[in-house]
Amino acid sequence: MTQLTLTDALDARDQAMEAVAQHAGESFQNQALAFVLSYLTAHGETAGEVLTEACMHAGIVPHDCRSFGPVYMKLARKGLIEKCGTIPRRHGHGTAGGNVWRLVYKTKGGGWDGEYI
Repeated sequence: MTQLTLTDALDARDQAMEAVAQHAGESFQNQALAFVLSYLTAHGETAGEVLTEACMHAGIVPHDCRSFGPVYMKLARKGLIEKCGTIPRRHGHGTAGGNVWRLVYKTKGGGWDGEYI
């Protein structure tokens, strides 16, 4: 068995995330992107699982909860949010790996203005 190079592993990750995002659909992606930014503007630093649950509670529900991964990745790559900590996972039985996210981009008014998605 051959171990993947880091580049190959990252490429495989990106391909898998793109497939998940396409399956979830553009409507879900757009709604989730806007919701996450609005939520972080209103509430500040928040665990990813809390963001995911709040989004679903607001009626933005994908076919699979893993569809939120590409949402967070897209926002982070655009420089709109960043990881600012870790927290034990609520749905992972307390295992490591829960990310805490915060808003990076702020307008003159102090929050997200909807212009950068």
